[in-house]
Amino acid sequence: MRLTLHDLRRYAGERKLATLTCYDASFAAVLDAAEVDLILIGDSLGMVVQGHDSTLPVTVADVAYHTRAVVRGAQRAFIVADMPFGSYQQSPAQALGSAVELMQAGAQMVKLEGGVEMAPTIEFLVQRGVPVCGHVGLTPQHVNSFGGYRVQGRGLGGDRVREAALAVEQAGAALIVIEAVPQPLADAIAAQCRALTIGIGASVRCNGQVLVLHDALGAGVGRRPRFVRNFLDGRAADPAGNTVEGAIRSYVAQVRAGLFPGPEHVYPGDAG
Repeated sequence: MRLTLHDLRRYAGERKLATLTCYDASFAAVLDAAEVDLILIGDSLGMVVQGHDSTLPVTVADVAYHTRAVVRGAQRAFIVADMPFGSYQQSPAQALGSAVELMQAGAQMVKLEGGVEMAPTIEFLVQRGVPVCGHVGLTPQHVNSFGGYRVQGRGLGGDRVREAALAVEQAGAALIVIEAVPQPLADAIAAQCRALTIGIGASVRCNGQVLVLHDALGAGVGRRPRFVRNFLDGRAADPAGNTVEGAIRSYVAQVRAGLFPGPEHVYPGDAG
């Protein structure tokens, strides 16, 4: 039986939540067997599947196609689908249309990037029965505004990230992804938020963690971010880890036990 948002909240009171991206039925079945809690059909597919240099070319039709494939492969994991660039920023009504397409493809929740400026859209969606996951900190769809994939929230920028997380939560987001911010800032946001927090290059104190599947298996493209760990690498002492499913089980176990991310996978404060 597929996990629900109620299940995730209950589990979060007992342990950490393990999340991975996924884009096809075969890997979805492997993630399900390894008991991954949430599967994100991320717009990262633009880079790791389609070969683009950013997530910007991805369309709603792309995400819907991959969502349908993942849903056919996974029977247990909670399904979250990314709202691609340009599919929700124009108006709340546009966002609802995109969300409806993704939920009809099988998503149980949609994820969108942004803070204060997106709060009215999040509220609009939630009021109409669409569960929302927010995304603050390094938001890849803003790569051109940021001047690259850079850590966010250092110095005075920390106030902006805090305000974004608070606005997203108050608008009704049930989950918030916190990406590539200094650990002390991520700690503070995770402690303050009532919404479930999912970290990536943030803090082990978040309610859960997410990685791009390809990165977790050492198949990522381009420069490897600090927060990435290859769970297939250097695991000769554990033969089960030499398989894809074994590596994913290792990721799940380490996330649930609070062992990943380690200090080497997060960003220090301003003084670091």
